[in-house]
Amino acid sequence: MTETTWVPRKRRGAELVLTVMAVSLGVFAYCAVGLGAEGRVPAGAVGLAVTLVVVAIAANVLIRRFAPYADPVLLPLVLCLNGLGLAMIYRIDLGLSERRDNWTALAPSQLIWTGLGVVAFAVVLVVVRDHRRLQTLTYSFGLAAVILLVLPLLPGIGQNIRGARIWINLGPFSFQPGEAAKICLAIFFAGYLAEKREALALAGRRVLGVDLPRARDLGPIMIGWLVSIGILVLQRDLGSSLLFFGLFVVLLFIATERAGWIVVGGALFGLGTWFGYLQFSHVQRRFEAWQDPFGDPDQNGQIINALYGLAHGGLLGRGWGQGSPELTPIGYSDFIATSLGEELGLTGLMAILVIYGLIVERGLRIALTCRDAFGKLLAAGLAISMAIQVFVVVGGVTHLIPLTGLTTPFLSQGGSSIVMNWAIIAILLRISDQTRRPAPPVEAVTEDEATQVVKL
Repeated sequence: MTETTWVPRKRRGAELVLTVMAVSLGVFAYCAVGLGAEGRVPAGAVGLAVTLVVVAIAANVLIRRFAPYADPVLLPLVLCLNGLGLAMIYRIDLGLSERRDNWTALAPSQLIWTGLGVVAFAVVLVVVRDHRRLQTLTYSFGLAAVILLVLPLLPGIGQNIRGARIWINLGPFSFQPGEAAKICLAIFFAGYLAEKREALALAGRRVLGVDLPRARDLGPIMIGWLVSIGILVLQRDLGSSLLFFGLFVVLLFIATERAGWIVVGGALFGLGTWFGYLQFSHVQRRFEAWQDPFGDPDQNGQIINALYGLAHGGLLGRGWGQGSPELTPIGYSDFIATSLGEELGLTGLMAILVIYGLIVERGLRIALTCRDAFGKLLAAGLAISMAIQVFVVVGGVTHLIPLTGLTTPFLSQGGSSIVMNWAIIAILLRISDQTRRPAPPVEAVTEDEATQVVKL
């Protein structure tokens, strides 16, 4: 009797419908910016629409060819964010071009970087046919992450921008290696913890109802803490320091299911924050700006403008092209969330956060259904890193937590950010394809194929 097996549906048709809706939303936002700011449809609307359609079709075809069982929701969500980010960057281009004679538009370059992001997406899907092979390169990715993080410190190529040394210059191009290091560290953490999780999960001493790890097992978390402190000390980058340490602690908790790691990680985080506050003036300024931004308007003009923009946006926003997001410095990058909040209001900003929540939920769903430990940890790590990054950057610009220097994935202007985030989505799709792909049929062993003894 033939046994019936359940085969997951590919849902590529549903993905195509959602993709068309996502691209349409981005093009509509772009046209609405032109109508709101200049009273006419932008001249580049057709070019933008054609480019986004080509990008969407290329991504959809790649998934159909190389990952047919991949999650059908991730691609439309990412395209939607990408389109909204392009529209907002174009909006700020219009505002700044009226105020500055020599302003160079950023939206065209962002469109080019989006195309390069899809190229990175395609390379990952084509080259990485099985995510489990990445585990064999665990320590190589760890070494690559360290090299990438050290690159901005090298004289000649490192560049100090707004107090943080996180950029490198290679001829006409600038690159932020930390974005690539984030992926390498996620692979390294997942590979290391998948291998060592049983040793790390051994019971330690119970204190106040919490199982704390043994002193001999504290090595991994101390390494993660020292790496984060090293980033803070050498690069003066508080945001990346928070992101990497938070990613490591959460993965450690998932791998071992011991709340003691969260307690130890929280204590080390508090110690690192206290150390950073005492040692670095820029950390002190950010804490003071968080406590009382209106106490020093000259120093905290950026966060004050952002808060006024959010207040003017109110519940429903001032409308595309009707606000003044260009008044906030770098409102197209770190502060793009407040720019969107001003023009789309609290409702629009919450809708964007829901899209991020859906991306994280799909990533965690992939982790839950994955059958191997490395894939579970890697999918969870990539999803959680995006959640931490969005919380830190949006919380910072809305005055919920002290301000850091991270970009908003798929929205902020910046090549390295958008390219690496497309690569992250490709890895998640590869894991989901491997997870949802039906297992090969198992053929019954006949008597003639029974185990044979071979004498050598």
